[in-house]
Amino acid sequence: MPEKGFILCPSLPRECFSSKFSSMATVPSELFKLIPNDQTSHTFSFHSFSTPSSKVAKARKSSNRRRTLVSCKKSKNEEAWEGKKVGSIDYDKGNYRVSVQVSGLRKDDIPKRYRLRVEGDRWQRDWTISEVVQRILKLNHWDDIEGVLNSWAGRFARKNFPVLIREITKAGSLQHSVQVFRWMKNQKNYCARQDIYNMMIRLHARHNRIDQARGLFFEMQECRCKPDAETYNALINAHGRAGQWRWAMNVMDDMLRAAIPPSRLTYNNLISACASSGNWREALKVCKQMTENGVGPDLVTHNIVLSAYKNGVQYAKAVSYFELMKGTNIRPDTITLNIVIHCLVKLGQYGKAVDIFNSMREKRSECRPDVVTFTSIIHAYSVCGQIENCQAVFDLMLAEGLKPNIVSYNALIGAYALHGMHKDALLVFNELKRSGFRPDVVSYTSLLNAYGRSGQPEKAREIFDMMKRNSWKPNIVSYNALIDAYGSEGFLSEAVEVLREMERNGVQPNVVTICTLLAACGRCGQAVKIDSVLSAAEMRGIKLNTVAYNSAIGSYMNVGEYEKALNLYKSMKGKKVPPDSATFNVLISGSCKMAKYGEALKFVDQMMYLKIPMSKEVYSSAICAYSKQGQLEEAESMFTMMKDTGCLPDVITYTTMIHAYSAAENWETAHALFEEMEMNDITPDSIACSSLMRVFNRGGQPARVLLLADMMKMKRIPFNDATVFEMISACSMLRDWKTTINLIELVESSISAVSVGLLNHLLHFLGKSGKVETMMKFFHKILESGADVYFETYSILLRNLSAAGKWRKYIEVLQWMEDTGIQPSVRMYRNVSSFAWKGGGTEYTALFQKRIGLLKRKAGAGTDTGLLYPSPCPTSTLIDRTRE
Repeated sequence: MPEKGFILCPSLPRECFSSKFSSMATVPSELFKLIPNDQTSHTFSFHSFSTPSSKVAKARKSSNRRRTLVSCKKSKNEEAWEGKKVGSIDYDKGNYRVSVQVSGLRKDDIPKRYRLRVEGDRWQRDWTISEVVQRILKLNHWDDIEGVLNSWAGRFARKNFPVLIREITKAGSLQHSVQVFRWMKNQKNYCARQDIYNMMIRLHARHNRIDQARGLFFEMQECRCKPDAETYNALINAHGRAGQWRWAMNVMDDMLRAAIPPSRLTYNNLISACASSGNWREALKVCKQMTENGVGPDLVTHNIVLSAYKNGVQYAKAVSYFELMKGTNIRPDTITLNIVIHCLVKLGQYGKAVDIFNSMREKRSECRPDVVTFTSIIHAYSVCGQIENCQAVFDLMLAEGLKPNIVSYNALIGAYALHGMHKDALLVFNELKRSGFRPDVVSYTSLLNAYGRSGQPEKAREIFDMMKRNSWKPNIVSYNALIDAYGSEGFLSEAVEVLREMERNGVQPNVVTICTLLAACGRCGQAVKIDSVLSAAEMRGIKLNTVAYNSAIGSYMNVGEYEKALNLYKSMKGKKVPPDSATFNVLISGSCKMAKYGEALKFVDQMMYLKIPMSKEVYSSAICAYSKQGQLEEAESMFTMMKDTGCLPDVITYTTMIHAYSAAENWETAHALFEEMEMNDITPDSIACSSLMRVFNRGGQPARVLLLADMMKMKRIPFNDATVFEMISACSMLRDWKTTINLIELVESSISAVSVGLLNHLLHFLGKSGKVETMMKFFHKILESGADVYFETYSILLRNLSAAGKWRKYIEVLQWMEDTGIQPSVRMYRNVSSFAWKGGGTEYTALFQKRIGLLKRKAGAGTDTGLLYPSPCPTSTLIDRTRE
């Protein structure tokens, strides 16, 4: 018997096993076949035996004959695995296609026993691997894919299987790959390999099928196929794509227990898993562990860490990390700078973002901007209000030879929508469709928002319906934009109907929906609706956040419900919703509007006690409250505190302080403050200029008013009613009739847009200065413009005509009043009666006495009413104050 571990070949003749053989050296090796049954042992044992010499020679001859007939040399086709580029050009359409073809082992390379079988079957095809892949991908995954594979002669070469699964997984079709993999496992010559399972795990990870990827991981171990580092990397990547960073950490622990050292790719995948979930702290821990284990981070690692900061809304930390990264020898690439630009835009540092963009364009060879870079810059210019630069950057992207994607188009549409430029947004929307893209939900929602912000809710509804007709389901953002479009124009019932439609379609409202409805209620001035919206939010289980409370409190303030706003603020504190700067800004500004200046200052004290940073709006409201209370020193102290804390005053803050000095009639300090504003590169607006003009007039400095008006013309600051009013007052003090005539010509070009109070002031000034004819000409132009003329306007005309002794024109104006349905007062008739009597107009005297008696009977016997029909114009007090 032979030793354990070997089996003698049964085909040898019995004589070969005779004991006449005493030495192994005399036995030819062709006479026996040694087959180890223990694959782990490499030690061989032999038995000695003898045979007659004639039979040995015969056996040798037979052995040589067998070696010549059965033994075949394996052919080595070195070119079978080399990819060859194959290109095709369509000159008619201008398209070209380049693909890589892999041949694999063909019919001539398979073993002879399989080759004979293939040659005898006319259904067998000698396809290349690339041809097999193309034929499979043309089929649906439920078609007979196995029929195609069973007709392929290359299936008998086991080396073709890894290449086949690699090529088909490159196409990204999961179902086809699963069908081919299932067919491969049913083949007799299939052998489980790590690379095949790794490719299938990566493909399942790409399609977010984590359970199937883990199933393949366990299946390969059942097939005695030991996972390697690439297998664990693929599984960690799969969990990272699904946001399951804890599972990825567990896989890493299994990898360490299997004594497989993690590579840089392993750590990068694990950091990416934490980063995709926004868990930046865990990402930093893994990065630190990576460095401690002697694996240095590379550019990919740094990009993943930056992405973790970005996903975790830690924009300032991302910028700081980028500054530290500059100190290393690793140069940032386009992905790095795109992340940094995004974080800078979120931080409001638009200038730095644009500087990085310009540096990328100047150093094209090192780091060239891509479509993502241009899109981020478009968004940056959109947020900071530079809409012209958005279009310029988009055109620059086209000039650089980059093809915009749908995100770029949506960013440009959103930029126009943010400013209500619906025409430009529609042009970009049409250009998107001409470029071969199909508008998505974001495209339609942005265009809808553009019409909503431009005050066209009907057009916004048309875009909303168009989106549904084109088989897009509106999301919560789309519904909120439509609600805002109706609510901003005061169509509250339509906005509520959109809310009901949203719920019918299975889209649940969120906090943004409630905020939008609350703001609409505030604009419409319906306090009852505000209560209803808050009740609806509570019934639907929507918890109000700080923004929602701010919107509700502001809406109550707008409708004058101060107590309800205050109660809502108290309930906000009871539910432990932290107030912010906007909350106190609404409370302080609302209290000031209702002349509750003491309450406004109490809110300022609360805000300072809670150590909430004060915004520019809060400082301005606090300064206004102090000035209204007559506490100029406190207002100055607040203004100084604002500058000391690094919160730079804006034009509103400066205007508020000028108002405070105006109340104190301190024109020197107000003027100095105005000059300080200009020195700080803050362009004054019409309100600031009118405030300073009022201070000058009260301080007896009318000449400075006209100098300030010249400055406004030079800087092209538009004149409003208040500035023209103060200029007329200054001309009245200086008796500068020439400048007054120029002002009248300025006002005549836009009478319909001028307030009635300003028109009355001009008429009063002309009449008081004795320019009665000019006054009447200006009055005729007012009538021609279609502007509304009230009792006070006629009263000014009659008063000045009476003073000038123009009683016939006086009578004519009275007739005009009666023709327009405005009844003159008793005093007006009495004034003209004396003039008519002295002037010899007795026929008018009797008529006037008759009308006076009629008016007295209407008003009540014995009542000498000076004004039976008061003017509805509220500007009479303004004129009286100016006269004083």
